[in-house]
Amino acid sequence: MAATVWFSWLGSLWTAPGGAGAKQRAAVRRAMGLVFLIALLLSSAVLADDGAKLAQRVHDRPDGKDSTSVVTMSLTEEGKPARIRGMVVFRASAAGGQVSTLIRFTDPADIQGTGLLTIDGADGMSNQWIYLPAMQRVRRVDSNRKGGRFVNSDYYFEDLRDRKPTMDAHRLLGRERVGDTDCEMLESVPVDASNSVYVRRVSWIDPKSLLPLRIDFFERNADQPSKRLLVVKREQIQGYWTVMDSTLNDLASGHQTRLTVGRVLYDRNLPESLFTSRALAEERMEREFRP
Repeated sequence: MAATVWFSWLGSLWTAPGGAGAKQRAAVRRAMGLVFLIALLLSSAVLADDGAKLAQRVHDRPDGKDSTSVVTMSLTEEGKPARIRGMVVFRASAAGGQVSTLIRFTDPADIQGTGLLTIDGADGMSNQWIYLPAMQRVRRVDSNRKGGRFVNSDYYFEDLRDRKPTMDAHRLLGRERVGDTDCEMLESVPVDASNSVYVRRVSWIDPKSLLPLRIDFFERNADQPSKRLLVVKREQIQGYWTVMDSTLNDLASGHQTRLTVGRVLYDRNLPESLFTSRALAEERMEREFRP
């Protein structure tokens, strides 16, 4: 009712005769401009609120108390044969929000035994340690080394951390298809520019599985992505949506990192001792938990 009265009043001013009408029409134009600005701001606020809610739903997507995956990493670049690596990935989530991940390379010989331990705190702080067999010691990864490439792949150390939704400002950009799936386009921009190597990320979210089927990463240019992640295959394993095959491409060089999951097991009650610097250095401690 109030809106009807408002626009009726605007209409009466717009049609008022004489010189006074000209002044009133100018006032109407200013008023309508203000109304448009308010509507635009309200619309942006709604999109931002919806974006934050979607980002939280994606982060909270059911993925088990813990998981164990056998993964093949394939590194390819033009004119060179692919380099194939095998690894086991252990992940566990604690009730308080902490997420722990241990990656261990199993082959070939030149990288066998290399491991990375990541502890993502509930407060958003992440700590990482790497074990290099040749050095026979655990070394802490500098927290500022977000853009360092992990074992010469297209994954940065930051990509292997659990990023909390509150660390970014989110908004919906619309809908777009990825393959045969209609996805929600979600833009994420760091609240604090110093805590990410990326100035912007755009994710194409499948509303059903809540998996990102594509992610564009923007590093220096907010209009030109530097890397692109594409999900090639996904399946439901033990009731959990799981990415089984994905590619990450460096769009400038054409270098590609492909991750293919051969086997994954959920909810095995992995022990806390598996996610320690001792287990990272002593490979035998986690051998018994490999599938």
